Amino acid sequence: MATRSFEQLEVYQLAEKLADEVWAIVLTWDNFAKDTVGKQLVRAADSIGANIAEGCGRQSFQDNRRFVRIARGSLNETRHWLRRAYKRKLLDDTKVAALKPMLEELAPRLNAYLKSIGNTQPRIKDK
Repeated sequence: MATRSFEQLEVYQLAEKLADEVWAIVLTWDNFAKDTVGKQLVRAADSIGANIAEGCGRQSFQDNRRFVRIARGSLNETRHWLRRAYKRKLLDDTKVAALKPMLEELAPRLNAYLKSIGNTQPRIKDK
């Protein structure tokens, strides 16, 4: 049975999709908005997937779990910056509606992934 790389994890793919959507939105903003809220938002969204990837590369399940917890923190930070962007009229209801399902799905998936990491690195069948 082969171990899957982080790129094959559905939770990672969802984090990547969210980060790409956030990036596309921020690119449309003016320079001031990009330089203030935009940079923080992109960094937070990118950190979700980056921490999942880094945890997968660690040699212990404890380290992997720690990085998944950091990814959950990055998800909350992303939500914060999205709220700031909405309050500052950088996001409209349409963009919020497009991001909301990903945000709502990602938190429980991160929790489920965290629970799946036991005393050994998870071994998952390839598709």
